[in-house]
Amino acid sequence: MRHALILPLLIGALSGNALAEEIGSVSTKFKWMGPNDKIVVEVFQDEDIPGVVCYLSRAKTGGVSGAVGVAEDTSDAAIECTQIGPIALPDDVRSGKRNGEQVFKKRTSLLFKSLQVVRFYDGPRNALVYLTYSDRIIEGSPKNSVSAVAIQPWKTDPVQPAVK
Repeated sequence: MRHALILPLLIGALSGNALAEEIGSVSTKFKWMGPNDKIVVEVFQDEDIPGVVCYLSRAKTGGVSGAVGVAEDTSDAAIECTQIGPIALPDDVRSGKRNGEQVFKKRTSLLFKSLQVVRFYDGPRNALVYLTYSDRIIEGSPKNSVSAVAIQPWKTDPVQPAVK
């Protein structure tokens, strides 16, 4: 009985906590058993940089192995980030001390593979650069995608009274 509880807890601990909200998905390959292979679109906010949101599309393997969480997803992913509010950069980000910092991670296999997003600051152009890539303990993938957010002044409109 005790061993029956350990495996689900181990799988849950290794799956990683990705703070992303699924926006939608499209099927790419029909599977007779289990869910179809698909492309999933998710959104997450950079927790350290309020005012930036990133949209991530990634491949998700279906079938029986995908349904039970043991399938390995491909390394295909794309990212687009945008400014949605005022941005105040922390000094350690502005100085480049936190370049390459992980801002998102999602497991794409049971144990050894993950999809990551890291952030860089491009000071001369006052832009944040987000890179997504897949890694594996033994061998990663050169497939990657990049998005840049040019930091702009943000004007907040005064609240307009409701028209009755």
